[in-house]
Parts: sequence; C-alpha cells; structure tokens
Amino acid sequence: MFSRLPVRAIVACAALFIGAQAGFAQLKIAVVRSQEALMGTAEVKKADAQMQATFKPRQDDLAQLAKEIDALTAQLQSGKLNDQQSMDAQNLLKRKQTEGQRKQDDLNSDVEAFRQDVLQKSAAKMQAVIKKLAEEKGYDLVIEANACPFVKPTLDITNDAIAAYDKANPVAAPAPPAGK
Repeated sequence: MFSRLPVRAIVACAALFIGAQAGFAQLKIAVVRSQEALMGTAEVKKADAQMQATFKPRQDDLAQLAKEIDALTAQLQSGKLNDQQSMDAQNLLKRKQTEGQRKQDDLNSDVEAFRQDVLQKSAAKMQAVIKKLAEEKGYDLVIEANACPFVKPTLDITNDAIAAYDKANPVAAPAPPAGK
C-alpha cells in the first residue's frame, strides 16, 4: 500500500505539469514599444509641432542674445578697447550672460512642463488603447518590448497601438493660414 503512494503522487505531479505546459502553449503574448507608440501618435506629433511654434519666439530671442554675447566677447578679445570701454563691455557681457542663462532656464522649465503635460495625458490614453487592443485581439499578456532581450517581430503590436490610438483620438487638421 505504501509503495503505491509515491507512484500516485508522481503521476499526479506529472499530470499537473503536462496540463500546465498545455496551458502555456495556448497563452497569447504580444509586446509593445510604448514610448515609440506614444511618440508615433498623431496627437503627440501635433502637440510637438505646437510646442515648437509656441516656444520659437523665445528660442529666437535666445539666439539673438547669444549673437550679442559673441559680439561682445569678440570686442573684448580684439584688444581695441581702452580700459573704460573694456570694463563696460565686461559688465554688459556679464549681464547678458546672466540674462541668457535665466531665459534658457525658464524656457527649459516651460518646455519640460508642456512636454510632461502632453505625455502624461497621452500615456494614460495609450494604456487604455493597449488594454482594449489586447482584449480585442485576445492577448493574455502584453509586455514592454524593452524588458525582453529578444522579441519576434510578429509579436510586436506597436504599429497596431499607434493606429488604434489615432482612431480613438482623432486630431483635427490644422486650420489654413489666414488670408489664403
């Protein structure tokens, strides 16, 4: 009687193992490159273009300030200024460098806040889109592609996620320029 017990336990474990293997064989897995998917959406591309347009005047202002700083630096290095002119130019250069650094810091901060706002809203929508896509296509598991050392390209649903996102979140076409 005791000799049959280990055999039954082994048979039961083997049956569970075979059943588990069959269950894994039916598991439907997909991978997504969520960062690429997010950046590939029409909504994020439009927001990026809007961000470029919004901050372009400030970038142009910084470029002009950089030219002024370069011109002052060239004047100082030319050796053509007397002591008073050199001191005045150094003071002006220092003020312009400080102004430029402040403007650059403010611009960087505003750009980052704009970017974070867009990405935060879009990331939440993308997660919902990926979940819906997984349910529609019957995926049991969707994994971030970056977490895997190797992924078959046929498992990648990044382009499907972009298309589904764009369909669920259509972007209005930009208005034509005034006067045309």
